[in-house]
Amino acid sequence: MSIQSTDINSVLSQIRQLQQRQSPAEDSPQLKGAGTFGELMSDALNRVNNDQQQAASSAGAFARGEPGTELAEVMLSLNKAQVSFKAMAEVRNRLVSSYQDIMNMPI
Repeated sequence: MSIQSTDINSVLSQIRQLQQRQSPAEDSPQLKGAGTFGELMSDALNRVNNDQQQAASSAGAFARGEPGTELAEVMLSLNKAQVSFKAMAEVRNRLVSSYQDIMNMPI
């Protein structure tokens, strides 16, 4: 089985079109000022949750064969959800590690 360059170029052009359709508001979160740490974590968790829900929705639409749902779009949303989840898990791991370090400090 060989991959033809026209297939790759087609997928790349679809990815570029999807990237151009995204609004700048989705790409960069707006900073509202100095919020509390809890608010920042809550906002980040909500963004991860939204990414997960959007990925599940687009994968379901593709599985049902709904028109207008492209494989490239589904793959991008799934990968975005995966990366955001892994990043949030790493933040949680570092927070737990920092908490343990602080609790083990001698007074």
